[in-house]
Amino acid sequence: MPRIARYLTHPEVQIDSLIDIRHWSLNAKGRARVAALAASDALRGTRHVISSDEVKATDTARPLAQALGADLWIRPALHENDRSATGFLPPDEFERTADRFFARPDDSVRGWETARAAQARVVGEVHRLLAQIPAADDAGDVLFVGHGGVGTLLYCALAGLPIDRRHDQLAGGGCVFAFDLPDGLPHGPWAPMESLIA
Repeated sequence: MPRIARYLTHPEVQIDSLIDIRHWSLNAKGRARVAALAASDALRGTRHVISSDEVKATDTARPLAQALGADLWIRPALHENDRSATGFLPPDEFERTADRFFARPDDSVRGWETARAAQARVVGEVHRLLAQIPAADDAGDVLFVGHGGVGTLLYCALAGLPIDRRHDQLAGGGCVFAFDLPDGLPHGPWAPMESLIA
């Protein structure tokens, strides 16, 4: 059977407007969701966990890698789309800005990294990382842990879809999609992480 790669987004975070968003950690609900996934055998066979270096992503990846006895790689290039030009935005304002980010992929919306550039970065990094993992039969599955924005851009690229927020993850995060290796074709759209356990 072909090996599987999965892309999992971090679940709910502790929002603090006084802290750089790259340093936000998971809140109690997010930690509980990760703990439930770690306690299941849903990801059995995963040998490599590869995470963005943002705290909310590593808060998700570390317990899973530990439970699986898997290698954990931290890769800065898997970070969320660069929003440092605005920093924290109130939820309604953030959603409006994110809508524009996806709708105008070649434009820098309010100084954000463009969607096209973020897509090229994350797709390129995923391919580079997968090329570093041996293709032997016992190489196991791969779990990427990251963020909803760039995860959606990756999904669009793999599925051959134009950049569009219609393909975004479900509200609340903690969503996953899988794709076969080596062809990279997604099995389907985003699903809640709990769907792996059910």
